[in-house]
Amino acid sequence: MRNHTSLTEFILRGIPQTEGLEPVLFVLFSFIYLFTLLGNLLIFTAITSSSALHTPMYFFLGLLSIFDMLFPSVTCPKMLLYLSGQSRAISYEGCAAQLFFYHLLGSTEGCLYSVMAYDRFVAICHPLRYMLIMKPEVCIALVMASWLVGILHATTLTSFTFRLTYCGPREVDHFFCDIPAVLPLACNDSSLAQRVGSVNVGLLALALLFSVCVSYTHIGIAILRIRSAEGRQKAFSTCSAHLTAILCAYGPVIIIYLQRAPNPLLGAVVQILNNIVSPMLNSLIYSLRNKEVKNSLKRVFRKVILIVLE
Repeated sequence: MRNHTSLTEFILRGIPQTEGLEPVLFVLFSFIYLFTLLGNLLIFTAITSSSALHTPMYFFLGLLSIFDMLFPSVTCPKMLLYLSGQSRAISYEGCAAQLFFYHLLGSTEGCLYSVMAYDRFVAICHPLRYMLIMKPEVCIALVMASWLVGILHATTLTSFTFRLTYCGPREVDHFFCDIPAVLPLACNDSSLAQRVGSVNVGLLALALLFSVCVSYTHIGIAILRIRSAEGRQKAFSTCSAHLTAILCAYGPVIIIYLQRAPNPLLGAVVQILNNIVSPMLNSLIYSLRNKEVKNSLKRVFRKVILIVLE
């Protein structure tokens, strides 16, 4: 890639219209980032430490917790550095890596949401065959397929973006390197890369959202057929947390990549919700709305307290 550019680094301009607020934002985002890491680490620990949670549903939830620790770590540490007064510069290779891992983790997590929706469909619509259908090798195959989609997606976007020539302006009008912010800096025609980025991200997000809608349409029909109110409530409670997390994840992506003209302020706000706030909310959603996870977390806290007291 370096043969196509004379730039060695870019400058991240940060969040628009926040000049003078850097100390406040540093404290706020540091708290959110640490809470995200701690909350998802606790969920992962609760799932791995409880044998009762060693089921396909919680296997996928544990993976989601890992993604929710990795995804904000692509952009948040660098943002916190320059909010604390450090350099806003990011190397050419660092910018490319940031874009690649952002789309790799984001698209793989999107696929994981679809897999989790399918898991809930099987559990509610085919409960007697659930363990037969969602056997371990099937779960692993679904996760590997999600990773493959993410790798292909991120490789395509990164190669189209960084095969262009970057020789002039180097200020990225964003708080991290993403396609809508980097492409305007290209010295040659970037229209093809823009179309590929919009179509690729848009189609993938819409396809995954469609698959989720199909699964939950069948789930909704199955829930309505349940005669007892208690049974309907139990079935709904297992899906409500997942649906809430999906809305938090897909909404920002569709807004950013399907808007006609880039809006730096809107883009920054929506990306902050997607990159930093949404992974934190997932840990709250799944811990507060899931009785099994809450019970396991209580056991983890008791063990920690006993170790401290000893």
